[in-house]
Amino acid sequence: MYDLIILGGGPAGLTAAVYAIRKRLNVLIISPDLGGKTGYHMYLPENIDRFQVINGEEIINRFKSQIEYLEFARKTEQGEQVEAIPGGFAIETKEGNRYEGKAVIIATGAGAVPLNVPGESKYRLRGLAYSAISYAPLFIDRTAAVVGEGELGLRSALELAQNASQVYYIDASPSSQDNVMSKKLLASKNVTVLSGYRVKEILGNESYAHGLVVTKDGKDQELTVDVTFVELGLRPHSDAVARLVELNPKKQIIIDSNNRTSLPGIFAAGDVTDTYPEQVLICIGEGAKAALSAYEYILSQ
Repeated sequence: MYDLIILGGGPAGLTAAVYAIRKRLNVLIISPDLGGKTGYHMYLPENIDRFQVINGEEIINRFKSQIEYLEFARKTEQGEQVEAIPGGFAIETKEGNRYEGKAVIIATGAGAVPLNVPGESKYRLRGLAYSAISYAPLFIDRTAAVVGEGELGLRSALELAQNASQVYYIDASPSSQDNVMSKKLLASKNVTVLSGYRVKEILGNESYAHGLVVTKDGKDQELTVDVTFVELGLRPHSDAVARLVELNPKKQIIIDSNNRTSLPGIFAAGDVTDTYPEQVLICIGEGAKAALSAYEYILSQ
């Protein structure tokens, strides 16, 4: 039986693994890949400069290099189900294997809700992105579109409005205009709110998206933009522990300040939790906290 099993090899999972190894725990990380979201990069045309954007990619690459050569500490598999057993937990993988540990850290991340329209897969991260909070600073004095709903969409559009010269906000499911963020958005001179519209297609050339087609009441409208952000929410990958720990209505794992879930021995970190917001640097810190909390738990058993 391992001391600690970590599900997920993204920023939170990798950091947790490195900290656990430094604590001399017998640790196993189960993940189809290492690096998670840091392995996907936003392609930018030559006329847009990245400036000196601070991110956690360099840190994660260092952690990744430490784990890659420790073959005994990782399994390139997909964890599917966590089960409580006497003295710990058992993890069943998609590949049909079973691993047991005294404690578990869930760091399986979350996936963005897609548009499911023509052009989306072709231009993903090539003019079409899913995190305005990460890329908004790169589009100063540019034209941007945000396809969003609820608080996430409003917040993303407002953040872009601080940088871009023009923002089109396509309200996927028209929200109440009687809240503070909606009023701020409507009052922004560089924001055009397209309420009740839906995206029909993403447009572009061979390498980069340059616009989108929106439609309402049977009438299409083409928007020319430098970037389109899809902010329809995240789908946390929490199914493996859905029957064991408490989830919020968004199916995010509820954790306390020490990354403990509602079931002793199971910890969680990163985008799969109710931690705010979804950023690599925050996931790194959450992964470290989860590992230290799990270490203390294991010592007490």
